[in-house]
Amino acid sequence: MNLYRKIEQKIWRWLYPVFPYLEHWFLFLHTNKRQKYHIGWLDPHHTLAGLKKHLSEQWGFGNHFVAWEDPSQVLSWRKLTSFSEQYHLRVFSNGEIRGHFELTPEASPLRHFFEKGERPKTNDFLKFLGTYVVTRKHISHLEPDTTVPTPDSEITYNK
Repeated sequence: MNLYRKIEQKIWRWLYPVFPYLEHWFLFLHTNKRQKYHIGWLDPHHTLAGLKKHLSEQWGFGNHFVAWEDPSQVLSWRKLTSFSEQYHLRVFSNGEIRGHFELTPEASPLRHFFEKGERPKTNDFLKFLGTYVVTRKHISHLEPDTTVPTPDSEITYNK
């Protein structure tokens, strides 16, 4: 890892604890809508807790608190592929699942904010979700789940 990336990581390690407070100052910049790229619906035979455990243990997903909060989201997790790119998955209170592949806000804050390079990668998400997703609409009434520990996904990727 080069010196520039190490400096970026140090800056973000300082920003992570204060980001939730900063986010509220800049919420007016967020369009306050659901992200694009619908994937499916949480299977009615599975729980949000089970999905969180599956994504964490099987695929390395973790908390994505450096993200705008979309209305009615109950889960916002990411899977880093490098310092620069990530999968970002959201689950909403009605059971809808959306996700996309994008630049990380840590590596490219402005390009990330303006959604440059964002793409669906639906087949990858279907692989990650497995039996937890169905394509037929199924409305749930989900609430954020705190029973499953939420691993941090701070930038610690050193590939």
